[in-house]
Amino acid sequence: MARVVRLDELDRIDVAGVHWHPVRKPLGITAFGINAYSADAGEHLIEEHDESGSGAGGHEEVYLVVRGRATFTIAGEQVDAPAGTLVFLHDPAERRGAIAVDDGTMAVAIGGPPGAVGAPSPWEFFFSGAGRPPREAYALAAEGLEHHPDHGALHYNLACFASLAGMRDEALDHLRIAFEREPKAREWAADDADLDAIRDDPRWPA
Repeated sequence: MARVVRLDELDRIDVAGVHWHPVRKPLGITAFGINAYSADAGEHLIEEHDESGSGAGGHEEVYLVVRGRATFTIAGEQVDAPAGTLVFLHDPAERRGAIAVDDGTMAVAIGGPPGAVGAPSPWEFFFSGAGRPPREAYALAAEGLEHHPDHGALHYNLACFASLAGMRDEALDHLRIAFEREPKAREWAADDADLDAIRDDPRWPA
């Protein structure tokens, strides 16, 4: 069952010179770390730290400023971060911190060990091709085969992109795998105009 919490309802704990709002623990999140921080103008929003020291998790981190404005200092370089800004740090050893520019500034910090999330979801690859020329869309979606070589929905979308691109052989190969791996693929293909270019091919999977 979904658990819902609003940022303004989170507990506030004043510690290490910042106003910390725990998110991970009250929601019971186990896949990644997530917490929120608030500050008024001139206060520390995020304490200066890195993720390689004692007590740190060695995480990659991304900070999303959801309200107000902050100035981040990343390895000595300042970054202006109004609401809607994402600041990502790949290197756990990189020093980071932030000062609020506006009263009521709030940021959400999300982190996890590098590589912990595993392979990207299959949909990310075929979504990336949406609205692009068919051959370009096919190339982008095909990158997903490295991680998901037998995923039916990925092969189905590759069949569609290949069909639109005039890549008949590739389209039919992907469609065959899609029919084998994805129970809904035949239903999708029944009236999918993306596949019209190969629909009359005698190699269309039975």
